[in-house]
Amino acid sequence: MALLVATLGCYLRSAALFAAPPAPTQPPTAATVLLLLRPAAVFDGETLHSGWVVLVENDRIRAVGPAAQLTAPAGARTLELPGLTLLPGLIEGHSHLLLHPYNETPWNDQVLLESEALRVARATAHARATLAAGFTTARDLGTEGAGYADVGLKQAIEQGVIPGPRLLVATRALVATGSYGPKLSADVEVPQGAQEADGVDGIIRAVREQIGKGADVIKVYADYRWGPNEPSRATFSQDELNLIVQTANSAGRPVVAHASTPEGMRRATLSGVQTIEHGDNGTADVFKLMKQRGVALCPTVAAGDAISQYRGWHKGQGPEPERIRQKRESMKLARQSGVQLAMGGDVGVFAHGDNVREAELLVREYGFTPLDVLRGFTSGNARIFQLPDRGRIQPGLLADLVAVAGDPTQDVAALRQVKLVLKGGVEVR
Repeated sequence: MALLVATLGCYLRSAALFAAPPAPTQPPTAATVLLLLRPAAVFDGETLHSGWVVLVENDRIRAVGPAAQLTAPAGARTLELPGLTLLPGLIEGHSHLLLHPYNETPWNDQVLLESEALRVARATAHARATLAAGFTTARDLGTEGAGYADVGLKQAIEQGVIPGPRLLVATRALVATGSYGPKLSADVEVPQGAQEADGVDGIIRAVREQIGKGADVIKVYADYRWGPNEPSRATFSQDELNLIVQTANSAGRPVVAHASTPEGMRRATLSGVQTIEHGDNGTADVFKLMKQRGVALCPTVAAGDAISQYRGWHKGQGPEPERIRQKRESMKLARQSGVQLAMGGDVGVFAHGDNVREAELLVREYGFTPLDVLRGFTSGNARIFQLPDRGRIQPGLLADLVAVAGDPTQDVAALRQVKLVLKGGVEVR
C-alpha cells in the first residue's frame, strides 16, 4: 500500500510539470486621460473662434466647439486659460538643429573644428528651446557635416530621452562634387558639409543610403557657389535632379531643393521637388512655373536678414544691402504669382527658440498679415509637408497645442508669449 501511494504521488508530481500553464492575466489597460482646455479663444488653423473649448483624450483631440455645447465628461481635468489663445502646435519649415548662430562660430569652423559630440550636445538644447517656443514639429534640413546625428536626435526625442519637436530629418543632404564646402587649399581634403554624388550610379546609391539610414526627406543643393567668391550657379543637371526625385519618391520620400538662382529653381521645379528653399533671385517666370507644378517656396527671409547683420548691416541705418533689396523684389514676385508659401526661417543661422523671427519679419517688412503667417506655420505647413495628423484643431488630430497671451491673428508678437505647450496631450511647458 505504501509503495502504491508513493508511486501515485510521483506520477502526480510529474504530470504537474507538463500541465498547461495557467492562462495569463490580461495586462491592465492604461487609464484614459481627459483634459478640457478653456482658453479665451481657439485658432483652429484657419479661423479664430472666441469662447471655444477643446477636449483632449490621451494624445488626440476628441472634441472642439463652443463652451456651451461641450461639457467635460466625468473624470476630465479642466485647465482654465483666461486671456490666452489656443492654437495648433507650430510647424518649423526649415531648421538645422546641429548648427548654431554664425556670429558665435562661423559655419566652416562648426563643420571642421567642433566634434560631433559637442554638436549633438548643443542640438539637445536647441531641440528643447524649439519646443518651448511652441514649435511641436520641425523639418531639419541637413546636419551640415554631422553625418546621421539628426536620426539619433529624432530617436532620442521619440523615446522620451530628451524633449523636442517631432522631427522630419534630411540627414546629410546631396551636393554635386566640388560645389559645396568647406573649401581650403586645393591640396587639402577636408570633411564636407553634405554628401557628394554624381551620375546615375552615384546618385541612386547616395539617395538610397540616406533613406536606409533614416532620412524622412531628401535635400538637394540645386545650385551653389563653385568657388568661394563666385555667384551661385546650377549644379546638378536636369537628368540628375529627375533621378534624385524619382529614386526618393519611389521610397515614399519627398525632395526639397536649396535653390536661389532662376536656373537652379527651374530645374528643381521641373524635377518635381516638394519645396524650394530660399529662392532669393526667383523671377516671375520661375514662380509661375512653380505654381503650375505645385511646388512651394520656403523663403527663409530671417536667415538673409541675420547674415546681413552679422556682416555689419545696421537695420534702419543707411541703404539696405543688395541681398535684402533683391529678396524684397523676389518675394513681391512670388506673392503676385500665387505660389504656395511654406514657412521656415533657416533656424540655426540664428538662435533656436527664436523661430518666430521669420513670422515677425514677414509681417513687418514683407506685407504679410499676422493671419497669413499664422495659417502658414500651422495648417499651411501641414498641408505642404503632407502631415494630415497635425496643423489644425479638430477631432482625431494630434493634441499638439500651444497657448499664447493675446490674439496672434492681430499681433504676431503674441506668438512670443507662450504660456502652455502640449505635445501629444502632455504638458511640456
